[in-house]
Amino acid sequence: MTVGVVVFPGSNCDRDVRWALEGCLGLPTRFLWHEELELRGIDAVVLPGGFSYGDYLRCGAIARFAPLLQSVRAFAEDGGRVLGICNGFQVLTEMGLLPGALTRNRDLHFLCQPVDLVVSPNTSPWLKGYGSGETITLPIAHGEGRYQLDAHQLAELEQRGQVVLRYAANPNGSVGDVAGLTNAAGNVLGLMPHPERACDPATGGIDGRRLLAAALS
Repeated sequence: MTVGVVVFPGSNCDRDVRWALEGCLGLPTRFLWHEELELRGIDAVVLPGGFSYGDYLRCGAIARFAPLLQSVRAFAEDGGRVLGICNGFQVLTEMGLLPGALTRNRDLHFLCQPVDLVVSPNTSPWLKGYGSGETITLPIAHGEGRYQLDAHQLAELEQRGQVVLRYAANPNGSVGDVAGLTNAAGNVLGLMPHPERACDPATGGIDGRRLLAAALS
């Protein structure tokens, strides 16, 4: 089992993810440069947080055209596990692998704080081991994490069980308190909180371990 962590110009959480996967979970990890063309020997893909391409135009708008992401798209459409964290979530929405958009926070401030989240795992393999209604704590660090989607589409996502993480106390104005959602198949997960920063008691908690460890199962 090898996890590929995509690296864009401006990524700043790629090493955090690798540290969490290898240092805390013992999971083999490989960096994937955005200009690569193929995924070889990769069993799961993580799009990490950061500021890909400096967040020019809007978050994730340029990264979606990276050559490697064409292979990531095919991998996801074939059932491969893809996790987008913070900026990675923004990239997934720009690619159309997840619906909606991430916009400026309600109060236009960058938020960096722990948040409580309510889990609704449904059938997503990324949330295997979490109980429905379980509350976990993960840190957020974003300026554009306000999830936007029209009411009709949101209702459809909720009916299909695609909204899998909600803020217990909404910090950024996201519709429906959405903090994370999956595609219809459940193999693609995007979330604004950072599970890789909650894998060691020394960094404030271990509630993110199970989510990253799901790549093993």
